[in-house]
Amino acid sequence: MSTIQDVSAEQLAKLLHHYREALAEDFHCNGKGSEEASSSWERTSQHERKLMVAAARLALLELSATSSPNDPFRKYFAKPGEADWGC
Repeated sequence: MSTIQDVSAEQLAKLLHHYREALAEDFHCNGKGSEEASSSWERTSQHERKLMVAAARLALLELSATSSPNDPFRKYFAKPGEADWGC
């Protein structure tokens, strides 16, 4: 399984675009049918592609900045409810 660091913004944007197109019909949106979904990224305007890649880049930055509970830099901090209180 890939980690956030292994995923490029372009890959994420392309996948999000693909799934948006694939799910649009289920959500009664004006999306294209699944037969066009595989090539729709190539038909997307450069402006829309750049916008989606920029949004994906920001999402990846935010996800990678969020520290996970197993983050080794947090080893000295107790998990919620596990701290020993006393003097």
